[in-house]
Amino acid sequence: MPDHGTSNKEFDLFITDLNGNLRGKRIPASGLKGVLKDGVKLPQSVIGFDNWGDDVLENGLVFETGDSDGICLPVHPTPIPVPWSESPRDQILAMMYNPDGTPFFPDPRQILANIVERFKALGYTPVVATELEFYLLDGDSEAKQRPEEPLMTEGNGRRLTDTDCYSIEEMDGLSNFFADVRSACEVQGIPADTIISELGPGQFEINMKHVDDAMLAADHANMFKRLVKGVARNYEYGATFMAKPYAQKSGNGFHVHFSLLDKDGVNVFDNGGEEGTPLLKHAVAGLLANMADSMLVLAPHLNSYRRFQNGAHAPTFASWGYENRTVAVRIPESPTVARRIEHRVAGADANPYLVLAAVLGGALDGIERGLEPPAPIEGDAYAVSDDFPILPNRWEAATEVFKESRFMRDYLGDAFVKVFSAVKAQEQERIYGRISDVEYEAYL
Repeated sequence: MPDHGTSNKEFDLFITDLNGNLRGKRIPASGLKGVLKDGVKLPQSVIGFDNWGDDVLENGLVFETGDSDGICLPVHPTPIPVPWSESPRDQILAMMYNPDGTPFFPDPRQILANIVERFKALGYTPVVATELEFYLLDGDSEAKQRPEEPLMTEGNGRRLTDTDCYSIEEMDGLSNFFADVRSACEVQGIPADTIISELGPGQFEINMKHVDDAMLAADHANMFKRLVKGVARNYEYGATFMAKPYAQKSGNGFHVHFSLLDKDGVNVFDNGGEEGTPLLKHAVAGLLANMADSMLVLAPHLNSYRRFQNGAHAPTFASWGYENRTVAVRIPESPTVARRIEHRVAGADANPYLVLAAVLGGALDGIERGLEPPAPIEGDAYAVSDDFPILPNRWEAATEVFKESRFMRDYLGDAFVKVFSAVKAQEQERIYGRISDVEYEAYL
């Protein structure tokens, strides 16, 4: 890690736009007191940028408002060190408000906060943990705009070109990198737990410990993505959370584990049995009922839909089961006191705040309406896929379902649906306006 012996610090204050990209300002340390008190102004349209950082004129946040400012207020009381930075630097997460102090609901963190408040009104507190997969890449990958497997910096120095799932040797060859990742997590208060070598060459998963604060769990995932990329640069690697960087290799998933505590701190999914409580099944039913509507949140980009292939551990239909990794919603085997739901659909490229809002919102809808799920699947879920609702498997199809969704409007909000739909429409227009290499190869 770089040596930060000097006290001449700057700090980054950033919000998270709807695509999960960090937008903000770099500020000298002398401005810290004022920022902690009054926040920082940024145009509200920043929340609705497209993935390249361009204005989206159709989202209603630009000309219609005079491109007016929102107020970005810190969400934690003290700056957080950025230990991988070359020069001394801190960071502050922020959330956007309207100038009158009311929540600005296209802000994804505000959307999640609203879902958490709705649980609180019912007397429940979500307990959440996330699992994020990523690929380490050769450091030249970004310049080449093509992924290339990295060389191990220790051990035999070989290039990671073969699948070696759960390999300890693969992690041994990158032990200094992972030591710095874990150290940075400790400095930033990110509760990183196990590290796993995954199915793809150079692919890894780091699991977070459960926390009884869904907002904090999303903050951890958000900061973790920045952290991994920052530490990787110090080792002349790249790191990507792109959903499917290699066409024929495993994609990067983002699994969410959650349970609910009542006012006495009791897990309301636990009744001492293996199947869980009726409340757990209502939550599962809500997740299944709203999964298709949520796909644009869980898989927000063109590349996201390349993960969803039969037999690829990325669900293609709305299904559930006990201790079954071929379904979309899994109830893991655990002590009954830890009975929980695992949602296995989202890609690592998705916005953590919106993923948790969609997942928890889906469960809340099932609980509020008392929905009942179909029978759980045993064995290979792909073999019985015809019996369950198929999820949208194309970007445009997911966008159309999203725009018409009652669930999205009722739980994540009309403003969010309007702005996010416009963002995706502009991105689709830009991408489909380009002619791909394969088209020239096939048709010229």
